[in-house]
Amino acid sequence: MSDTQLPVLDFVLTNYKNFNARATRDALLSYWRHISAGGRMFWAVAGAMSSAQLGITLAPAIRAGLIHGLSVTGANLEESLFRLVAHHGYKDFPNYRYLTKSDDTKILADRMRRVTDTSIPEDEAFRAVEKIIVPMWQRATASGERRFWHEYFYEVIQAIEPAAYEGDPEACWLLAAARARLPIVVPGYEDSTFGNIFASYVKTGECDARIVKSGIEYMADFYGRYQELSAGEGIGFFQIGGGIAGDFPICVVPSIKYDLSQPVKPWAYFCQISDSTTSYGSYSGATPNEKITWDKLTETTPMFVIESDATIVAPLVLRALLECKRHPAEAEALIARHGG
Repeated sequence: MSDTQLPVLDFVLTNYKNFNARATRDALLSYWRHISAGGRMFWAVAGAMSSAQLGITLAPAIRAGLIHGLSVTGANLEESLFRLVAHHGYKDFPNYRYLTKSDDTKILADRMRRVTDTSIPEDEAFRAVEKIIVPMWQRATASGERRFWHEYFYEVIQAIEPAAYEGDPEACWLLAAARARLPIVVPGYEDSTFGNIFASYVKTGECDARIVKSGIEYMADFYGRYQELSAGEGIGFFQIGGGIAGDFPICVVPSIKYDLSQPVKPWAYFCQISDSTTSYGSYSGATPNEKITWDKLTETTPMFVIESDATIVAPLVLRALLECKRHPAEAEALIARHGG
């Protein structure tokens, strides 16, 4: 057995011994054990991780069957699409910490929208996609058809001709999810660029707000989705950041139990990568065992908190898991050698 097939896993097992490193290692190994036993994993992705190009590892993980459902912000949903169609128009600002207000005003004048150290080109991204999705909304308005927010984006991304791709389609998680028909919830989708664009067409009367199903309908649909996903060995919860992307879906368990009065399995695993440290009254900074009191997790649920930058940790975890998936026997042998 050659460790060259498992370089990232070997690196983690060799070097990650304590503190956040240990939490990363333990969360990774527990994730792999859960998947190896036939379990599933649900990801909650907050912030603007698509602009940070998480799709480079997230898309292969979806294709490999390491991720079975997603909760994402409206920004993450649309920004995965933007990276596919407008990648060449993005501009990076590695010295963003030292930009002045005048510098940012010039970025605005250049029709760029900065996201930390990179920027989305308005014309190549927002306006190009608008030309495709608005006619879909208008047809739905005329026919009275109603869909979930992500279903419009599933159609858009699969309607784009490959010749129009600027980004690597293998690194586009939305394309991978659409092809796999992955269950997705997009809570609070109104808080996104295309949520604002849709609102403007509703205001002018060109589109009917009812063509997009509501957040309440997302949860009502997610009841059944969760029961399907949690069959067998159960489904775990892997959360990046905080906010509604995580808060919304994790509540499905107590809601089924108490509001529907139906039997339900608790989440089978929990891990959160966040730079929000434990604090008073902060959901994002709440320790996992607080969730026991809300009947989302149990005292036997494997729980991990990695207080670190998800743009560093998540790709590392996903790449190691992909190595395990491709070489399971070798991975198990290496884990055993390291006392795992």
